[in-house]
Amino acid sequence: MAMDKPAVRDAALLIFRAVLGVVFVAHGVDKLLIAGMDDTIGQFSAWDVPQPRLSAWVAVFGEIIGGAMLVVGILTTLVAGALALLMASALYLVHLPHGFFVSDNGIEYPLVLIVGLFMIVVFGSGRASIDGVLSRAEP
Repeated sequence: MAMDKPAVRDAALLIFRAVLGVVFVAHGVDKLLIAGMDDTIGQFSAWDVPQPRLSAWVAVFGEIIGGAMLVVGILTTLVAGALALLMASALYLVHLPHGFFVSDNGIEYPLVLIVGLFMIVVFGSGRASIDGVLSRAEP
C-alpha cells in the first residue's frame, strides 16, 4: 500500500491527533482530579511559576479542553498552536533547569509534545475531523 494516499495520510493524522489529545486530557484530569488543584497549585508555586493559582487553572483547562478539541479535530491548528505555547512555557519555566531526560524532569517530554503539536499546525487535522467535515460542507 502506498503511503502517499490521502486516506492513509488522514488516518495517520487522526491517530496522531487523537493520541496527542488523549495525553493532554489525561494530564489535565490528573492535575484536576487525581493530584487535586491544591497540590497542583502548590507544585506550580514550588516551581516558581508566575501566578501559580491562575497558571495551574489555565494549564488544567487548556489541557482538558484543548486535548478534547484535538481528539475530535475542531479548531485544530489554533488549539495545537495554543497548546504548543502552553508547553513551551512549561519547558522554559519548569523543565529547562533540569536537563534533558524526562526521568530528571528535563525538557525531553515537553519538547516531544511541542514538536507533535507543530506537526498538527503544519499538516492540519485531516479529513477525519470536524474541521475536515466543515471545510467540505456545501454553502
